[in-house]
Amino acid sequence: MAVDTERPILGITMGDPFGNGPELSVKTLSKPALYGRCRPLIIGDAASMEYAAAAEKSRSGIAAAINPVAAVSQAQFKPGTIDVLDMGFIKRDDIPGVPESPKPFGLGSTEKGGEASFQYVRKVIELALAGDVDATVTNAISKEAINMAGHHYSGHTEIYADFTGTKKYTMMLAHHELRVVHVSTHVSLQEACDRVKKERVLDVIRIANEACKAVGIENPKIGVAGLNPHCGENGMFGREEIEEIQPAIDAALAEGIGIPEKKPTPADTIFSKALGGWYDIVVAMYHDQGHIPLKVKGFVYNRDAGRWDAVAGVNVTLGLPIIRVSVDHGTGFDFAGAGEANELSLENAVDYAIQLAKNRKGREK
Repeated sequence: MAVDTERPILGITMGDPFGNGPELSVKTLSKPALYGRCRPLIIGDAASMEYAAAAEKSRSGIAAAINPVAAVSQAQFKPGTIDVLDMGFIKRDDIPGVPESPKPFGLGSTEKGGEASFQYVRKVIELALAGDVDATVTNAISKEAINMAGHHYSGHTEIYADFTGTKKYTMMLAHHELRVVHVSTHVSLQEACDRVKKERVLDVIRIANEACKAVGIENPKIGVAGLNPHCGENGMFGREEIEEIQPAIDAALAEGIGIPEKKPTPADTIFSKALGGWYDIVVAMYHDQGHIPLKVKGFVYNRDAGRWDAVAGVNVTLGLPIIRVSVDHGTGFDFAGAGEANELSLENAVDYAIQLAKNRKGREK
């Protein structure tokens, strides 16, 4: 199916059917303005989406019709209707409670939910590789649940890499102008340190450079974080900066990649500098080094009201032959089904996917 440069088709996975994904999908796709910018299609189960739509109507009065389809070509892509490529894994009897009185499902990770959510992801990858959708967006899955179902992956990123045959990839988190990519993600801290090697750091710097260009930054400025406190203090606290990170930076500079400081930057200052405009993107050495600053910035809890005012930010898998953007939060099992989930991160992910799809089409011309 040809790309509409004004309204790309987005394949949006529903996430774990017993998590917050169905509710977030209904809240996001019930907004008419979205359909002027893209053509969204949920990959999931009609029963879950119908339950979530009924619960949202009971809670807020906003009504949306669910349109189950068997193929992308059957979707209507019009405001007031949410198209769902119905996978048929979840039936109404699988969903506890009644939508007229929303309350948490309380199911947590289940084999059924894991199998369903895994198959949604496989399907959207298949659609993207075939060119039937222009970009993919993922709601949250439970890593525990998909492993319970026998699919031994540590997350979306690894599933996408496997089913697209991608060897060099990384995760990027983004919240407005703050962007972070990772040398490693879902491994132990000890293994993360062991993975800080010149070739991997250089690969991630290259991917970061291309990621910035993909969102329209012509001459990216890249900050590269150190691994050790104070970047090792000339070897006093570790030698990774000297033996692995600096050689990677030198090689990237030789390729013409923009690294303003020409050396690793201490992790305790690099993100403040990024927020100040020093860098367009930061290369973090491991999962929490990059995730913590992004979530401190994007997640805002209202202590007086006892709720999250914002759960913002997106997760982009870089290096793939297809576009994948995700929410930057979990399944929210503790309150899934209660109507309390905040859709801001999914809206951010949709916005990012639209931008990436349009920019990719522009660069292919």
